[in-house]
Formats: sequence, structure tokens, C-alpha cells
Amino acid sequence: MNSFDKLESDINKKKMPLVDHLSELRSRLLASGVILILNGIISSIYIKQIIRFFQNLVPQVRFLQLAPGEYFFSSLKIILYVSLVATIPFLVYQIILFILPGLTKKERNIIVPLAIMSILLFGAGILFSYYALIPAALNFFLNYGSDIVEPIWSLDQYLDFIVILLISTGLAFQVPTVQVLLGLLNIVNVNQMISYWRYILLFSTVIGAILTPSVDPITQILLSLAVFSLYFFGVLILHTINKITI
Repeated sequence: MNSFDKLESDINKKKMPLVDHLSELRSRLLASGVILILNGIISSIYIKQIIRFFQNLVPQVRFLQLAPGEYFFSSLKIILYVSLVATIPFLVYQIILFILPGLTKKERNIIVPLAIMSILLFGAGILFSYYALIPAALNFFLNYGSDIVEPIWSLDQYLDFIVILLISTGLAFQVPTVQVLLGLLNIVNVNQMISYWRYILLFSTVIGAILTPSVDPITQILLSLAVFSLYFFGVLILHTINKITI
């Protein structure tokens, strides 16, 4: 008996009444809450380093506190955002463990890899945003009118800009996950996805305009190209899965 068959056997043995299911759900949510609090404590300890990490993207800019308590409340927001993002993998893991007993073997083979792929794509989106989108947007704003005004920015508004772009890009990178799920559920096949490329080009342009918190064209174009490329990456993944399962 291999490890997967043993896991399946253990799962089949766990047939609990509704009250036990609710108790298990509560315990898993509580565990996730504890991890969230621990991440919050760790983030609060290193909050200055985290903020400096974001400030290093534009070392030539001076940041000001424009209202009493602005830095304090900005720090709280960053602690919350960092804690939530760091807790997501553990939360997804707990949700998977909770729903696995009610799934068939085929459904497990779909849900587990999709969850892992979703987390990896979210992380890839954050990295793409930090190393490509955000520098492009910041350079645009710094160069535009640099001969007229000195770059002195509000720390709170700057951090909001960074966090929104990071999270929105991570969400935009979920396109292949949605595609694979739709394909495996036989809602849309590979050939149909390829034939929709013109609509996806328009869709990616709209998404790039909506998700970017700035109005600069460079950031919007980069995000649109990323979403459009990810769409065909999702087509390739689905095509590969279909080849393997045939």
C-alpha cells in the first residue's frame, strides 16, 4: 500500500456526524487564527525592516508623516497585510485537510494540485509585482516632472500603493488556476480557450487598468501582458494534463 492509498484509507475511516465536522472546522480555523497572531507578532517585531524594505525601492525619495499617527497606523496596516499573506498557505492547507474526507479520489487529484498551484502563482505574482511592476511605476512617477518638483511622498499613501499592487497582481496571477479548473470540469476545453484569445486580450487590458492603483501606462501594459501570457500558460498546462490523462 503506497502513501496515497494509506491516506485515502485513513480519510475514508473519518466519517463523522455534523457536530464533529463543525468542531473540526472550528479547531482548524482556531489553528489558523493562532498562526495569524504569531505572524502578526513576528511582523510587528520586524516592522521597521519591512517598511525600509519597501522604501528601498525608491532611495531617492523623502518620506514624510503628514498627520499625527500616520506612521503608527501605516505600520498596523502593513503588519496586518504581511500577516494575512504569510498565513494564507497554512489556511489553505487546513481547508484542504477539512474537505478531503468528503471528496472522491478524482476530486482529490484535482483540488490538491490546484491549491498548490494557486499558492505558487500568488507568490509568483507578488515577486513579479515587486521586481517588475512596482519599479516601472515608481520610475515613471519619479521621472515625470522631476525637473519641476522634488519627490517628497506621504509614507501612508506610498505603502498603500505598494500593498495594493502586490496583492492585486497576486490575484491576477490566478488566471491559470481558474482555467485548469474550468477545463477539468469540462466547462471549457483547450480549443475553445485558444479561440477566445481576442476576448482575453481585451479582458487582460481591462484587468490591467482596474487592478493597477496608478494611471501610468507602463504598469498597466506590463500587467496586461502578464495576464495575457498567463492565459496561454494555463492553456498549456491544461493541454498537458489532458495528454497525461488520456
